[in-house]
Amino acid sequence: MILKQLTINTTHEASELVADILYNISNQGVNIYDKEDLIELISSQDFWDYVDKEELEKSEIVQVKAYFNPDEVASKMQDVEKALEELKKNSCFPLGSLEMILDDVDSDLWWENWKKTYKPIDAGKIMIVPNWINETFDNKIVIKMDPGMAFGSGEHASTRMCLTFLQETDLSSKSLVDVGCGSGILAISAKALGAKDVEAYDIDDVAVSAAKKNACLNGFKDIKVENSNLLDKSDKTYDVVVANITSEVLKMLAKDLEKYVKIDGIVIISGILTSLEDDVLQAFLKLGFRVLERKCEGEWVAFKLSK
Repeated sequence: MILKQLTINTTHEASELVADILYNISNQGVNIYDKEDLIELISSQDFWDYVDKEELEKSEIVQVKAYFNPDEVASKMQDVEKALEELKKNSCFPLGSLEMILDDVDSDLWWENWKKTYKPIDAGKIMIVPNWINETFDNKIVIKMDPGMAFGSGEHASTRMCLTFLQETDLSSKSLVDVGCGSGILAISAKALGAKDVEAYDIDDVAVSAAKKNACLNGFKDIKVENSNLLDKSDKTYDVVVANITSEVLKMLAKDLEKYVKIDGIVIISGILTSLEDDVLQAFLKLGFRVLERKCEGEWVAFKLSK
């Protein structure tokens, strides 16, 4: 199958901002090609053999690549251009040229190349491991992942911060819902950390399919995964609610989360740009939520709140 590959040239500082835009527009996958990430990976010595060292000779420019079906690329490009214009207005980071290049690519070839660069990720108690890598990790909870085209491999700062919050929270016998679950990584990790009743929802069919597959891959067939607009299909309250989505959606979701989280329950929100955190936080504070903890990684912020 031939896909359209959109390459955007940007900077190390802005690469995740650009990738986040593309994650929200493309349902065929997003990659970041960053020399600094490769250097860090090789320096770790643990996973050097998963990296093509010739990549280190490439330009300082960071490339973010997204993939689209040919019949939808024209309309999607308009969405990308509009989002990049907003980014130019709001970003405090150097963005680079944001030059866009459109090419044809074989989807099978892309998939094989992507697998070579997706590495095990150390996330504290948890080790996120691609299902095609056979390694043992002592004293770690191993989460096997095949994220496919769905967002949530553990590489993004917003996902990492959520994983840290989950590990710092007592999930034993707790009920938890993952809103906008992507690949299912947060719901699966919560189950592995002791949560009893876990549900996951996403509006994207690709994400739902990936989350179901990954739940089974880790032996958690009892995780409920459904296609739903936020929490439309839920009819109960939860001890813990996790929402790793965009700032605008989080602001709209705040009132719903108040209804779905138990008294003294925990809400973990992420996917928030530092430039937008005040607006998001105010939406929750006005509803009586209080901040238990704030985490920041680069240009991304996450909060642990209580009702």
